[in-house]
Amino acid sequence: GEKIEECPLVIQSSEKITSITLPLAPAYHVIEFELEVICHLPVTHTVTSESERSTANNRDLSRKNREKPKLESTTSYVDQKMSIDCPWSIYSTIITLTFRIPFQANHSLLTAGKRKYTQICLQNWSEFTFCLIDCHLAEISTSPNLQLMPLNSTSQQQILSKQSIIFLWELKWTKDPPACFHCQFSVTFSPISNETPAACTKPYIYAFKLENFFTLYNVKAEIFPPLGTEYCKTGSLCSLEVSVTRLADLLEVDKDEALTESDEYCTTKLMYEVVDNSSNWAVCGKSSGVISMPVAARATHKVHMEVMPLFAGCLPFPDVRLLKYLPHHSSQSMQLDADSWIDNDSVSIDKNLDDQADSSSIRSRSSTHSSTSGEHKGLPMPRLQPFSTGQVFNASSGMQILVIPSKDDHILEVNVT
Repeated sequence: GEKIEECPLVIQSSEKITSITLPLAPAYHVIEFELEVICHLPVTHTVTSESERSTANNRDLSRKNREKPKLESTTSYVDQKMSIDCPWSIYSTIITLTFRIPFQANHSLLTAGKRKYTQICLQNWSEFTFCLIDCHLAEISTSPNLQLMPLNSTSQQQILSKQSIIFLWELKWTKDPPACFHCQFSVTFSPISNETPAACTKPYIYAFKLENFFTLYNVKAEIFPPLGTEYCKTGSLCSLEVSVTRLADLLEVDKDEALTESDEYCTTKLMYEVVDNSSNWAVCGKSSGVISMPVAARATHKVHMEVMPLFAGCLPFPDVRLLKYLPHHSSQSMQLDADSWIDNDSVSIDKNLDDQADSSSIRSRSSTHSSTSGEHKGLPMPRLQPFSTGQVFNASSGMQILVIPSKDDHILEVNVT
């Protein structure tokens, strides 16, 4: 048809809906209009599932699942409603516009002893290539004791479709680290086209929270071959030494139910567990136990046990897990008799403290024994609580030891007929 005239549209926008009012038109006429719509990307947040912080059931969860943050919403779409109001009708036409979020971000806390790093992984979900400009990580509360040192390239970067880019910052503090702080990662992006990238840049913001990230304990495992031999052999018992070292004095995060205060220093109870999910080692004897750990810097507790390599080669060390050992909430008369569980292990404190004060560890009874024994049947058991991400550093993670095959002489008789 022939174009008659042009009339302006009345547009009213809100956070939930955008209303468009059409002008009056004669009968049997068609109104055509074009809209350019811009979607403001919402700030993406992360939350940690409370189920990951449970007590005894967490012993069977892998560490990777406990440390993995979960997005509050896994969808990559944003819906915006639009209302078309016609003057010749009492009804409105509702149109839903769907915008696809081009990125997904997640963060992880990396630990090297007491040093901390924050890693941001940005993934391009769309089918387009973007140019990334001015990536920035800021602490929202602007704590003067915390510094975020970027370890990234300052130049522009291109991110292809279905590609991921890693950004890294080191956390540094001058005094005691804050128990919790909120961070906000931002980066401007623009699609790769003939236009100038700076003319159409859009911001993407990802917010997350870090709490209780200071390293409290250093766990180190060492494996020694049998006496008189140079290497470990398959089928031979080897000595495994696990040392747990406290790296900080008493902090606010340590003040929980397991803390026992005394005149000289405080102690807390920790449960260690040696497991090998790859089935390369057989742990002989007890593989777990409860230790009484002094809450003092450089305090060390050592545990010895025997392991047997099942295969030859460069075998990774067994995994050593450390959990908080919290007492139950019943009265003192209902608690278990811990004196029968105590055996002496080595505890050392590098602060002129009494080496014999709390040099003990409490043996843990296996689930088979506790279920068959009727001595303490019906009593509430202590609770196990995992540490927050970054509070325990495993210095033996990724280490391997050479195991050689044992020399077994066999006589093979072959009859040829």
